[in-house]
Amino acid sequence: MNIQDFCDMTKFEEIMKNWAESTGLATVAVGADGKYISDCYNFTDFCIKLTRGSKEGCKRCEKNDREGKGVYSCHAGLVDFGIPITLEDGTVLGSVIGGQVLPETPDEEAFRQTARELDINEDKYIAALQKVNVKTRKQIEASANLLGDVINMFVRSSYNSWKNGALLTKLQNGISTATNQIVAANDSTKQIEGFSSRQKILALNASIEAARAGEAGKGFAVVATEVEKLAQGMAETSGNIKKALESLNKTLAGLQ
Repeated sequence: MNIQDFCDMTKFEEIMKNWAESTGLATVAVGADGKYISDCYNFTDFCIKLTRGSKEGCKRCEKNDREGKGVYSCHAGLVDFGIPITLEDGTVLGSVIGGQVLPETPDEEAFRQTARELDINEDKYIAALQKVNVKTRKQIEASANLLGDVINMFVRSSYNSWKNGALLTKLQNGISTATNQIVAANDSTKQIEGFSSRQKILALNASIEAARAGEAGKGFAVVATEVEKLAQGMAETSGNIKKALESLNKTLAGLQ
């Protein structure tokens, strides 16, 4: 199950974009396979071009991506977040991840040390760092949780609408099939009524012939009586079936 299967991704993108513009935080949505399903918003050069651009930095970032839950501090000293996108039954469909902000005014010397560890030009690293937004951890947590809540409400609502639409289509198809089956059953009932009428005539003729035969026709008369009973039973059963079908047809008509 993919989010793209049932969500209006244009509206999904609007939520992501508006949130990023209003908070100044970076974000992107990924599916359960970890692949991007939205555009990237507010991604910083500090994170993408420099930190992830180095071999060791990328290795550490990917480890954070796998293990980071909620709001957490990344290996480079910024604050990131990872909020799961789930259905009401707990099925995980993906995540909204991001952050890339500072929780306080940075200690440049500490970041220079990180640059040396990652084999990144220190001056370029500090220049990119100075462009990173500063937010309190409380602001970051509130913003991340808000995005998670809104995205999850949108996804779950979209899923329920999609699922209900599928059920409605299935119900309508079922009603159509049942209606056709009722028509076929009515035709069969008419055939049964025809058989019953012919059996009644047969039983009547048999009774007449048995009476004419006198003593020799007594055994035949018994058979004629049983045929008449069978015909009567068929007529009653046919009538009951017909009434049940008429009632079911009215019920189905009310559902269409």
